[in-house]
Amino acid sequence: MDIKQIQELIKFVSRSGVNEVAIEQENFKITIKTNQAPTYVQATVPAQIAPAVAPTAAAPQPVAPTETKSAPVEDTSKYITIKSPMIGTFYRSASPDKPSFANVGDEITAGKVICIIEAMKLFNEIESEVSGKIVKVLVDNASPVEYDQPLFLVEPV
Repeated sequence: MDIKQIQELIKFVSRSGVNEVAIEQENFKITIKTNQAPTYVQATVPAQIAPAVAPTAAAPQPVAPTETKSAPVEDTSKYITIKSPMIGTFYRSASPDKPSFANVGDEITAGKVICIIEAMKLFNEIESEVSGKIVKVLVDNASPVEYDQPLFLVEPV
């Protein structure tokens, strides 16, 4: 099968509405997949025939829009940031069926457990060093955290 035949086959498949076509001959195999979007061509050819087949032009890729909407910037200077004292995995509760230690809007006091960080199979309870109201939880549950990474924003009382 030469390049001209492959191009004609691609056009035929895209017009026909078929999602996938695979053709195998004794020393040539081609698979054409479509999703009513760009056409994808996958061909495997033995080494002795490869130079006879020229590469086809790639389908143009869709361009992502460059316009971004900026969110209003929140003033966090009045909040205290509670940071991770170690590297590990952040957990908001003692187990999946237990309630979270600290949620947005909760009042916390110094010494209250606010999360757990697992490091090397040890579960370390992290206690708050400040009193106040949780304004924002900055890390998703079961996410890895780095040393000194912000975990919570607290509005001091």
